[in-house]
Amino acid sequence: RIFLFPRFFQGPSVAFRPLPPSSPMKLLLGLLALSSAAAWVAPSARRTTVRVFSSSTSTNMGNQITVISSPPQETLSALGVSEWPTWGCEASKFPWSYGEKETCFLLAGRVTVTPDGGEPVTFGKGDLVTFPQGMSCVWDVHEAVSKHYKFGE
Repeated sequence: RIFLFPRFFQGPSVAFRPLPPSSPMKLLLGLLALSSAAAWVAPSARRTTVRVFSSSTSTNMGNQITVISSPPQETLSALGVSEWPTWGCEASKFPWSYGEKETCFLLAGRVTVTPDGGEPVTFGKGDLVTFPQGMSCVWDVHEAVSKHYKFGE
């Protein structure tokens, strides 16, 4: 059986129905997945969760912080996370603005980010986090942080 969407895309608020067995699109996607080195493999026993947070002033669905806890190794490999630069800091509190989208994977630490006009979002080691372009916030680093990061799409 070919899975078209990894488990982390499925949840109580999002569900994808499998394509019919005879669907040409399912066949094409299956062949692409089989020929790709980044083909999705069934997840391990760990549980992956996705959390999405919007600022209370945001009406744009793209203006959200997304946290994926314990993403599958296949996802991290497909994104090339291990090739991204690293950054770290000690426990501290500071303002930050995103001139472009940032995706990061925390190697260590625990942080609470509070978007201007929004609710605090806490994440830590093992979380894959995406911050939208244009967001201003305050970083409250509770435990020293080390992360891989990538700006842009």
